Amino acid sequence: MKISEAKFAGSSTRVHQKPAERLPEFAFIGRSNVGKSSLINMLTGNRKLAKTSATPGKTKLVNHFRINGQWYLVDLPGYGYAKMPLKERQELQDVIRNYLNFSEELRLLFVLVDVRHDVQKVDLDFMNELVDNEIPFAIIFTKGDKLGPVARQKQIDAYKNTLLQGWAGLPECLASSAETGLGKDEILDFIDNILKQETKNP
Repeated sequence: MKISEAKFAGSSTRVHQKPAERLPEFAFIGRSNVGKSSLINMLTGNRKLAKTSATPGKTKLVNHFRINGQWYLVDLPGYGYAKMPLKERQELQDVIRNYLNFSEELRLLFVLVDVRHDVQKVDLDFMNELVDNEIPFAIIFTKGDKLGPVARQKQIDAYKNTLLQGWAGLPECLASSAETGLGKDEILDFIDNILKQETKNP
């Protein structure tokens, strides 16, 4: 899949506030400084589409971007901001849960994790909640350029092995780098395949 058009379609805090045009949605989420906005900009070829910031919690709304007039890329607020006031954290969690639990158009959630780190409790807790609520998701390992190919794969394999200690199987796992474009084709083709399956089986 090639993205030829990416347009901001609207922001919301509740599902009923989403853009009126209903299209399949593919959402992105991760902890602070995982590189979510940079990845979104890399995938769309627009460095200014999603606002990047070193300040945790910059994204506080559910942002919809209409892609090629066919589907939405959804930029979700992050989770696990320890330095954020408790009330703000709870409000963000409420926004996230409302979207994940009630958006009928959500086809897949991409959970972003930094490839340089072992499994973090906050990520595992979040993904376990997805499993419990039967929300389909895939894992994207970000900042893949920070490790060599061998070290990167070794780290990904170790991450998968840790997850398999508690899970019966694994979701799709993809490596990426906003700096080099690593994973761009694989991620977009993965989305494209889901859309094609939906067309075949409406």
